[in-house]
Amino acid sequence: MTNLTPASAPTMADAADTLIQPPGSTGRPVRAGWRMLLPSMTPWLAIGLALVVGITLFGILAVYVVGDPKQIRDQGLTPPSAQFLLGTTQTGQDVLAQLAYATRGSLQIGVLVGILATVLSAFFGIYGAYRGGIVDEAFSLLSNVFLVIPGLPLVIVISGFVPRESRGVWTIVVVLALTSWAASARVLRAQTLSVRNRDYVAASRVAGERPWRVIVVEILPNLLPVIASQFVFAIIAAILGEAGLAFIGLGASNSATLGTMLFYAQNGFALSLGAWWWFVPPGLIIALFGMGLSLVNFSIDETINPKLRNLRLHRRRARQAARRQRRLARRGPAAAGTPAARSTVSEVPPR
Repeated sequence: MTNLTPASAPTMADAADTLIQPPGSTGRPVRAGWRMLLPSMTPWLAIGLALVVGITLFGILAVYVVGDPKQIRDQGLTPPSAQFLLGTTQTGQDVLAQLAYATRGSLQIGVLVGILATVLSAFFGIYGAYRGGIVDEAFSLLSNVFLVIPGLPLVIVISGFVPRESRGVWTIVVVLALTSWAASARVLRAQTLSVRNRDYVAASRVAGERPWRVIVVEILPNLLPVIASQFVFAIIAAILGEAGLAFIGLGASNSATLGTMLFYAQNGFALSLGAWWWFVPPGLIIALFGMGLSLVNFSIDETINPKLRNLRLHRRRARQAARRQRRLARRGPAAAGTPAARSTVSEVPPR
């Protein structure tokens, strides 16, 4: 469908056909329009991606290298050594093997909850706002009800009523997803109401396009950065929520997660016995993975927020102007008085 949005109200879809270039610059563009939808590579983003990728690879690949995490030995509570890099538990189980399997279990729960919560928030937020009328009112009422209910107590109550033998991974996933979609749905509803009134969406509806196609083709691309940010946040909340449930004994039965490691370390009096190698590694993995995802989420927020995006563009232009000035200064005073040098100075935005 042809985009009929006026030039004064550009959208993310319009940016895909535009190259952003500093005024008066004859070099290559600062960044292609479609790349403006992606976070800029900054040191904080690089650190976040390194943490997330490193921990993910550890959870995926380490299970094929370590031994059996359930094997019981007669070497209980041994500190880290060449034989056991992270020591052993009270019953002689390898902590490194338990950490590898627990990391994979927590990542699985986090991704599943993130996908399910994002799908629920997108359905109730985007579809309800697009349809309007009684559908929008009903979906808004439902999301408001879930918003006013405290999340953690509701999760504890629901998990407590499910028998332990029936409390599997999918039970925890569904419980965490049902209590974490409402806030994201409200944000997506507000964004959809803004996009729904634009000219190209109205033109699609007048042309007789089906509602699902208008949502998927015309509305959804404008909301992808918001959805990506909410997906990352849902993974963080899911991993922390599952760890909290498992720590108080309401986690999934017969499953290995970072929360269950902390639960068994608490029951084994690891803190009072000074067995730091038993409870520090899972807590450190949770903290580092949450920090990595938070740094990635902050970088995505720079793409969503127009003020931050423009500030990022101005800073890049200022850095390019400063580099040109340094190059001209090295060439000598004659080059500093050229028209190119004067235009470079005018590109630096005021603070």
